[in-house]
Amino acid sequence: MNAHTSKVELFETTPVPAALAKMALPTIMSQLITLIYNMADTWFIGRTNNPYMVAASSLVLTIYLITMAAANLFGVGGGTLAARLLGARRDDEARRAASLSLVMAAGASLVFSGLCAVFMEPLLCLLGASERTMGYAKEYLFYVVIIGAFPTVVSNTMASLLRNVGYSREAGAGLMYGGLLNIALDPLFMFVLLPDGRQVAGAGIATMLSNVAALGYFVWVYRRVRCDSVLDLPRRIERVEAASLKALFGVGIPAAMGMFLFDLTNMVINRLSSGYGDTALAAMGIVLKAERLAISTCVGICLGMIPLVAYNFSAKNYARMKAFFSAARTAGLIVSFTGLVLYRVFAADLVKVFISDPETVMYGTQFLQARCFATPFMFLSFHMVHTMQAIGKGRVSFALAAIRQLALNIPLLFVMNALFGMKGIVWTQVTADIINVAVSYVIYHAVCGKLFALQNV
Repeated sequence: MNAHTSKVELFETTPVPAALAKMALPTIMSQLITLIYNMADTWFIGRTNNPYMVAASSLVLTIYLITMAAANLFGVGGGTLAARLLGARRDDEARRAASLSLVMAAGASLVFSGLCAVFMEPLLCLLGASERTMGYAKEYLFYVVIIGAFPTVVSNTMASLLRNVGYSREAGAGLMYGGLLNIALDPLFMFVLLPDGRQVAGAGIATMLSNVAALGYFVWVYRRVRCDSVLDLPRRIERVEAASLKALFGVGIPAAMGMFLFDLTNMVINRLSSGYGDTALAAMGIVLKAERLAISTCVGICLGMIPLVAYNFSAKNYARMKAFFSAARTAGLIVSFTGLVLYRVFAADLVKVFISDPETVMYGTQFLQARCFATPFMFLSFHMVHTMQAIGKGRVSFALAAIRQLALNIPLLFVMNALFGMKGIVWTQVTADIINVAVSYVIYHAVCGKLFALQNV
């Protein structure tokens, strides 16, 4: 059995739990390793017990996440399109779409790097950098984004394309390799090679180099799988059908905007939190990372689900598509409720992993114990958005993200902050997501209910 036949069986005949596990488990591992290496910077910086360094890295994280939005645009847009084209038995068009996605991802990353270099200081001021955090934030931004955007965007786009055509294990391995390397390089650059006071720069260099290494790995994988898949390193700018280009951007732009809106919400949280002092900002930065331990696992489940749903939707096997949707939802709810309990019980211990400053630990514990109630509702929101992306409903997925962030989260942040101060900021997430989940399921049944009814699913 060749690799292509094996991938077709995975999408079409492998039992649903086994297929979902095969796609999701490597993705979950890569999500967790990626999260851990992002948190590793905060952890190692926290060893300095300098809340200004921690706050600076938290500010830059919001800019770094914009690079992930670019990777979403071309990785999710191109990847889900490739999966649907494979389901429709249009392999040649899938190859062209995947190649074009990779070229556009590279170009977009270079443009973003240039803009950040030109507008570095105004951008950091907008995000709430103070005189005490500006210098650290500049150093971190330079290495992680201005130099590091290209390898970050391209490697993540390559991983998404691999996952969507059935190579979930190879995609996960590359992201895990980059993450583990970053964890190893952090202490080397922060505490050995660079002088005291340059820990933030050291963390940035480690992150940048690990992403370069991950890119090298994916280049090697693409060369290895090119004979058995639709993926290959681009040799020219491919021409795709107008319908394919429309579908790529129809899902990719909403996916990128969804990530950007998520990032925008974090920017607003940081900006409002900075009004309560750098210690509160540092604590919130730690909490925003710590709470993603459970959420990243849930997102990994969703990402593993996407190609399976996309392929079977295009193949018109709606019963199997719905089975993958339900299995992923069940698994995600189990993980998210487990996370809620663990956060409530071990919040203080988790915050202390990052920093021992008593005031920061006090704030972080309070914040995490409150925000953890949003975890199951956050998962259900993400699950619905990823399902809409899988079936090519880009506008619907964007509408769901816009409702969650623009109509609910961001306005509520300002209202809750005005009414209840910092406690209001902390409790906004659960309030917004409860409302959003109810709206999401109404929209889901409007989009898919008639389709399933016609097929007696």
